[in-house]
Amino acid sequence: MKINSLNNELNFKSSLNNKFLLKSLEKISDHPASFCAGASFICATTIKPLSILLTPKTDKENKKTFSIEAFSSAFIKLLTTSAVTIPIEKIVNKISKNPQEFLKKETLEKLKNAKDFNFLTQIIKQGANIITAIPKSMLTVALIPILNSILFKEKKENKDNILKETIKKENNPNFIAFNGNINKKTTDFISSLINNKTLQNFATKNSKNDKNLAKATSVATDIVLAGSSVLSINSSKKIDKKNKKPLMINKIVSTGISIITGCIADSLIQNNTKNFIEKFITANKNNPKLPKYIEGINILRPTIVFALIYYGLIPMISTYTSDKLSKVENKN
Repeated sequence: MKINSLNNELNFKSSLNNKFLLKSLEKISDHPASFCAGASFICATTIKPLSILLTPKTDKENKKTFSIEAFSSAFIKLLTTSAVTIPIEKIVNKISKNPQEFLKKETLEKLKNAKDFNFLTQIIKQGANIITAIPKSMLTVALIPILNSILFKEKKENKDNILKETIKKENNPNFIAFNGNINKKTTDFISSLINNKTLQNFATKNSKNDKNLAKATSVATDIVLAGSSVLSINSSKKIDKKNKKPLMINKIVSTGISIITGCIADSLIQNNTKNFIEKFITANKNNPKLPKYIEGINILRPTIVFALIYYGLIPMISTYTSDKLSKVENKN
């Protein structure tokens, strides 16, 4: 029995410095927004629509509208991440690999503690999600009637027109990706953020709370997204009036419930994973990339928690609640 117990402990310790695990955590740390967007896209196009469609005693039209919004949101999130967030992540990683080339000497001295430096760069990487939240929500709402026409209307003419318009926009020379000049300006801007003394002071004071950064940015992004989405839905001329109230109520209800339940669940899991993290640190204490691995764990944990709650459990609750609330309001 003792031999088996010892073998199990040795196997567990060896799994904590498994090359694939460490490489995955490093990748998540280097590309937090990309990882979150990828996980979000998979969940939003599979788990969430299924959860909505399986909601009992709910209007079919509302379920259809909520499902379209889920697809639209996932597509736009992936698009904005590819166009904006990934380039920002690449630039931050480039600066991190060769900080002497981009940062001031006093910055390097101030942020000589790797944890402080990594915390500040994570703020910039994950903050990109908050910055893109408003345009993201506007594009999502604009895409809802288009997807509705493609998926649920049988008129071939409408589909052809939409496809032609899409092709026209794709061939439009105004839609240009990051070029060298923009890339340099963005690099200079991000370098100036890291050189900013106020941000440096914030990082040195709060880096000990790095485990809560991913959760905090996720909550802030959801709040901005929800508020902007409600305003965009309300002002949209292409979404049917009968669908507006259910959509707005659904957005508010789902965001509110997901933030509350997600934070509670994440706190419980965080408390229960302290032992795992302590063992992980012990197993990798001589690895120079340990701070990155811990960052990866702190990003992975809330992403999984929020994904399972937001895309699995919440859609069913919010769909049912929003459907009933919109019917009550319509009666009044």
